[in-house]
Amino acid sequence: MTRFFAHANYDFIGLRHYAYGLTAAIIVPGLIWILAGGLNYSIEFTGGTLVQIQTAQPTTAGEIRGALDKGGLHNAEIQQFGTPQDYVIRARLSANEVVDQKQAERTSAKVDTALTAQFGAKSFTVQRVEAVGPKVGGELRQKAVVAILLSFLATLVYLAFRFEFRFGVAATLATAHDILTTLAFIKYMNLEVSLVVVAAILTVVGYSLNDTIIIFDRVRENLHKYKRDDLAGILNRSINETLPRSVLTHGTTMATTLALLIFAGEVIRPFAWVMTFGIFTGTFSSIYIASPVLLAIEHRWPGKDARGVRARVAASAGVKAPPPPPREPVVSP
Repeated sequence: MTRFFAHANYDFIGLRHYAYGLTAAIIVPGLIWILAGGLNYSIEFTGGTLVQIQTAQPTTAGEIRGALDKGGLHNAEIQQFGTPQDYVIRARLSANEVVDQKQAERTSAKVDTALTAQFGAKSFTVQRVEAVGPKVGGELRQKAVVAILLSFLATLVYLAFRFEFRFGVAATLATAHDILTTLAFIKYMNLEVSLVVVAAILTVVGYSLNDTIIIFDRVRENLHKYKRDDLAGILNRSINETLPRSVLTHGTTMATTLALLIFAGEVIRPFAWVMTFGIFTGTFSSIYIASPVLLAIEHRWPGKDARGVRARVAASAGVKAPPPPPREPVVSP
């Protein structure tokens, strides 16, 4: 069988400073832009009206969107479900509007007028009308943040138990990097933050953690296998050894998300955008963020493996090994 990168020997760690510059160029302007203008939230987060319709004949979301634009309902979300005749229209609140039943009825009347003018009076029926309050969106945002924080905590506990605490810290920082770069990407692309996008962000978190743990697992094996190598060399060796797996896994996954990006409808396309970028940034952070951060932690607070390596190397050279630097006391906040 053909094995890609079977004898890879790239100096990934040596390029870490260039990687820092690239990721800073993505994150810093994006965060400044987000702080200045915020994100583009969907109706689930901002509030508005949900109108479910059923058309007499099969139609397309583009035709419905064109009719609503002519009727003055711009930027409405249109989602097909079930048959080609069933659609849900989500219209957000305008300035100074309050989410109540009267507002929902006014929006439903606008939808009715716009569709009647485009398709005729008997071309559709309104199945239901609901008012969606922004309070639900606030709860969803809060739960998303809690889910991410819990994933960080679980990562620290798992990696501290299976490896060492420093591995968990490096993986958590790499995952935080992925979230920040993904949020910056969403802002650059002006994507609407909906429940689908939140699901994509959480998926990216899991994907990145999985890739980082695979590399760290090889690092742990190589720490015991190559006891005289320094950590930088072991990190490079481990990344190169897992590179064939990474190329095949990430390549096939990205092929799927690219297919969604090209052929999927408007509703699923933001998910495909975020996932496609998330695969890239998750792979990037596993190599150029998690591993260099682990190396930086090792230089500042050497672990037991590194101290043993230095002692053995010094002993073989006939030099007295220097004592490890003292650990700084932990100060409670």
